[in-house]
Amino acid sequence: MFETREEVLEKVLAMPRPKCPHCGVEMNLWEEPPMRIGDGLGWGTPYLFVCFNDECPLYQSGWKHIEESYAHRASYRCMNYPGSEVFECVPVFSDMGMRGQIVDEQAMAEQEAAKEAIKRGFNLLADYYTTREGPAILQLLLDPQQPARVRLKAAEMIGDIGETEAIEPLRNLHFPNETIQKKVDEAIAKIHERHFTRECPFCAEIIKSRASVCKHCGKDVAGK
Repeated sequence: MFETREEVLEKVLAMPRPKCPHCGVEMNLWEEPPMRIGDGLGWGTPYLFVCFNDECPLYQSGWKHIEESYAHRASYRCMNYPGSEVFECVPVFSDMGMRGQIVDEQAMAEQEAAKEAIKRGFNLLADYYTTREGPAILQLLLDPQQPARVRLKAAEMIGDIGETEAIEPLRNLHFPNETIQKKVDEAIAKIHERHFTRECPFCAEIIKSRASVCKHCGKDVAGK
């Protein structure tokens, strides 16, 4: 059965990390580069374990061996095929060779957590929208811990079902994200349109669109 790259990665991350047979240091997870070199066939797997210990005897002695044997400036790193006991040598041509493809597992974990937060937020929004729970949607929108995509969708939804009570908290909060701020402004305008209201230009209280005098401050708002 064909496995996606993500499925292979998930499987490899669950494996115990092998140790280099030459130095005993735990090996790093390494991702095959998008462009292959040599015969172009790759290693048959998008991920390998590679030893990046610069004190590894294989790496240390490799410089001299390749220079004497092939008159090239290069050395070897030890690599392992995930889930196997197969260890082979792969040539590197500088101290930084292959390092650009080391998988940063912490960054990946953070990325996965962000994806889960977005998925969880969208599921909540779907439920709240179905049950017309405007205050709950507003709460997600106002929560700075929520992912930007969730807050953006919440802004769109609050414009569709929000009551005029939602306008004041939205007006009182500045959103650093310009896209979210724009969507919030559009939502406020939409709420007013749905309820035939506007804000008094003098006291900022909500009044009827057709009002000539503000019922809150008594100012003349006709044509304003």
